[in-house]
Amino acid sequence: MMPFEKSEYLQRLAKVKESMSAKGIDVLLVTNPANMCYLTGYDAWSFYVHQVVVVALDDEMPRFIGRYMDAFCGAVKTTWLAKDHVHAYSDDHVQSLVKHPMDYMAKLLAELGYGDKTIGVEMDSYYFTAMAYERLRIGLPGAKLVNGDLIVNWVKIIKSDGEIELMRRAGKIVAKAMSAGAEAFKAGVRQCDVAAAITQAQIQGTEEFGGDYTAIVPLMPYGETAGAPHLTWDESRYTDNTSMYIEIAGAYKRYHCPMARTACLGKPSPEIERVAQITIEGLNAALDTVKPGVTCEEVEGAWRKTIAKYGVEKESRIGYSTGLAYQPDWGEHTASLRPGDKTVLQPNMTFHCIPGMYFDDFGVSISQCFRVTETGHEKMSQFPFELIVKK
Repeated sequence: MMPFEKSEYLQRLAKVKESMSAKGIDVLLVTNPANMCYLTGYDAWSFYVHQVVVVALDDEMPRFIGRYMDAFCGAVKTTWLAKDHVHAYSDDHVQSLVKHPMDYMAKLLAELGYGDKTIGVEMDSYYFTAMAYERLRIGLPGAKLVNGDLIVNWVKIIKSDGEIELMRRAGKIVAKAMSAGAEAFKAGVRQCDVAAAITQAQIQGTEEFGGDYTAIVPLMPYGETAGAPHLTWDESRYTDNTSMYIEIAGAYKRYHCPMARTACLGKPSPEIERVAQITIEGLNAALDTVKPGVTCEEVEGAWRKTIAKYGVEKESRIGYSTGLAYQPDWGEHTASLRPGDKTVLQPNMTFHCIPGMYFDDFGVSISQCFRVTETGHEKMSQFPFELIVKK
């Protein structure tokens, strides 16, 4: 069942078409599964094969093109699209050395009258390959293929009230999952068992609502690798007087609320405690800066000014827009909290502010997912800004 009324999907579609028209694009081929879901409600683990949502200025309804088993067994039954706007290629196009799904798609687009139009493609999407582009180019020799990347993403950056409510639910799930991970984190316990406790809590959700799978698995660098933020886990056992970085998310109906915390077994070292306090002070300064009209770089600037008092610098960004997402990440690839990003904050934009401090032999990260409100910000999850210390 779709999480939103058809009227909301139509509003989203209208905004995408407005952006397409401004860029001179007649037809947009959407391949990012988050963007496909955003426009149609389609939610399936079928993005390992080629599939497309077609948005055309002269068609009031998008079209779904995918593998037969996904088109008529999935898209027809779970989206607001009419059956005549769902198209399927045969299974012999899947992982074939001869046929390619884009061969079918190019032929269909030509039959629909788009063979000589300006067609936008999501060129930097994880799901649109070089081969897909090449087969489209060959199959549509009269069309002009242009970069239509991030058109849908920039529409997604401002959430509806309904989307915000789904993220609030995700926020409750991530708080529960972080608590589960902290509880399982003990000397002698295997890393994989802590990951399992977190994952169980993510999917179980709360008594009121269940959880979804997340776009990123639990990130859990530990010990001497705790400063490498994107490592996962293995089967080794935790030992006393070490620390772990945990970055996870809650997800509900594909909407994410991320969170990061640092956990210590035994008393944290003075350096970890010092960096944690600097991180918390800087995070609060960044959040206190958030309000409509402020730019992303101004939010980051408040963080940078705060940590500079302690002689500390951070090279990477401290946050990014987030929301509806599929693997491999929950970022929207639009606005970032970093120098030079002059995106102006507006109500119902949502960000993950994650000012991680990464060093050669340890790391500290304490983060917050937030919504821009009319006057400031709303925390999308509730969990203390502090080190998790296990005695």
